[in-house]
Amino acid sequence: MIHEVDEALRLLLAEAGLTERGVEVVFDAPTRDLAARRTAPTVSVFLYGIREETGRRQAGGVAEHDAEGVVVGRRAAPRWFELAYLVTVWTNRPQDEHRLLAEVLQCLTAVDALPARLLTGTLARLGLTVELDIAGRDTGLPSVSDIWSALGGELRPSIDLRALAPLAGALDPAGPPVTEGLVVHTRDTNRDTDMDSTGDAVPPADGPGRRLRYRGATDPGPNGFAAPRDRELPPGRRTRGGKR
Repeated sequence: MIHEVDEALRLLLAEAGLTERGVEVVFDAPTRDLAARRTAPTVSVFLYGIREETGRRQAGGVAEHDAEGVVVGRRAAPRWFELAYLVTVWTNRPQDEHRLLAEVLQCLTAVDALPARLLTGTLARLGLTVELDIAGRDTGLPSVSDIWSALGGELRPSIDLRALAPLAGALDPAGPPVTEGLVVHTRDTNRDTDMDSTGDAVPPADGPGRRLRYRGATDPGPNGFAAPRDRELPPGRRTRGGKR
């Protein structure tokens, strides 16, 4: 899920025309090494924190189907995580950095969530909204000043970006669908040897047995005997003062 959010953010910045103008979008930490390695104007989208939104945790799950509509398993409900990014820009002059940072800020604030067309992998399959927030609230993650101190670099203008994304639950595989009727073996436990209608001894029921059949069912179809079938309605009941 994390790499899918990274890719969606990269595509979002690319749609703003940054890559067409030779601006690189990287996910490296904004350290002195990054400043020494870069050869073009650079936008760094550095992931520095991950926190679960426990208030959105749900129990249960949903059925997973294959291309033919057959249930192949049950997937647990997704869990939501907040991804915190530190967005910085790197150019040769402070004026150029401020101009580029303003363009990035305009791009990120133009949408409240990552567009569905940019989502890939599990995010696209879940079809849930990945919300974006520009440091709108304190969620217990490290502050920006603490991040710069940990990186060992000097403080620079930056954007504190938060993305709230779902993590797909684990899939519990299901068994194959029922395609045959139930086979029943019967035996009189009161006798040592079973007898048929003529009085002859019958060996123990270790043969093929009797297969139960649904009344009026000739071909179970592609879904087997698990397919729904029409049932007769129960006889009507007479209510006091009413009709049947």
